[in-house]
Amino acid sequence: MVTQTSIIGDGCAAMMLASRSDRLPDHNIRLIKPENAPPPVDHMWGFWAGKGLDEQISLARKKWNNWSIITESGEAVMSSNDHAYHAIHREKWLGHCREKIEKLGIALLEQNEVDIENDVIFDSRPPRMNGKVMLQHFYGVEVETKMPVFDDSKAILMDFRVDQSKGLHFIYLLPFSNTNALIESTIFSFDLASEDFYLASIHDYLERIYSCSDFVTKHQEKGVIPMGRLQPHDPDIPGLGGNAGAIRPGSGYAFVYIHKQIEEAINHCKKTGKLRFKPPHKKIDLWMDDVMLTVLENYPNRGPDIFYRMGKSLSGDQFAKFMSGEITWGLRLKVITSMPKLPFIRGVTKRIFGGRSSGVA
Repeated sequence: MVTQTSIIGDGCAAMMLASRSDRLPDHNIRLIKPENAPPPVDHMWGFWAGKGLDEQISLARKKWNNWSIITESGEAVMSSNDHAYHAIHREKWLGHCREKIEKLGIALLEQNEVDIENDVIFDSRPPRMNGKVMLQHFYGVEVETKMPVFDDSKAILMDFRVDQSKGLHFIYLLPFSNTNALIESTIFSFDLASEDFYLASIHDYLERIYSCSDFVTKHQEKGVIPMGRLQPHDPDIPGLGGNAGAIRPGSGYAFVYIHKQIEEAINHCKKTGKLRFKPPHKKIDLWMDDVMLTVLENYPNRGPDIFYRMGKSLSGDQFAKFMSGEITWGLRLKVITSMPKLPFIRGVTKRIFGGRSSGVA
């Protein structure tokens, strides 16, 4: 018996599942575009190479075998041949999924065009924030410079040599060539900054670090990612993707975790006949993320040192596995021992006993 299955949404998770629906012969899947959905915008998704990601890797714009975290104290450079860092355009990935979906004959319908009341329904719309949570917000520009200024063999994940007055602030820089790069001003805080602040930070960074003031802006992108535990978009409808816990609370990464979630769901469905979507994170890793966020919320001034210590203590392979959820107990312990002890002891205490008052550690 074939189950009529409707997916609300047409973003990453919905499109990824639909493009693999030929592996779910007992489910007739259709996509439902939500009413009042925001217009799609292109931006870059980053991920580290790993098992089962050949399709994503083949569509990536560029890869880097080296990446770094930089503070006023120094630079932690990590390298890996097996787990290179990749960047992929959102629209290129979704376009690839659309091509597969069209070949599979899957319908993309407007919500007001179809009755889904009797279907099995999964909701891939973004989850909701529960109260005031820390946000990862960014504004980025892709620039083309006249002179070669970038080292395109190395991605910069975090450079904290910027104004910290608005929260934990860093520059994320992906050099596609020695004259072309995406540069994002990214902040972890409870409140958004003005567009002028992000742009001024990027311009100042290019001038101060690269002695570069002559460039052309080719593309702009921005985003806001809630960090921490999120609530379902609709508690009465089972979720998919970020709406089913795929977003990593401590980093905001979701692309690879959505892939993991869908692969686990397909394998489970083949064994049981039931389609379900579970968070792809272990409980211990969610708890560690909770502690990390508590520390960053209360002691943001310690953030640069925390990430720098992690970068210095881990190899490139270890860092990539940690960020991608391929975590052993040995790797967890290595991360824990690299952290400054006092703020994390206070962070654990706050998680246990409650309270999030700011302070200095």
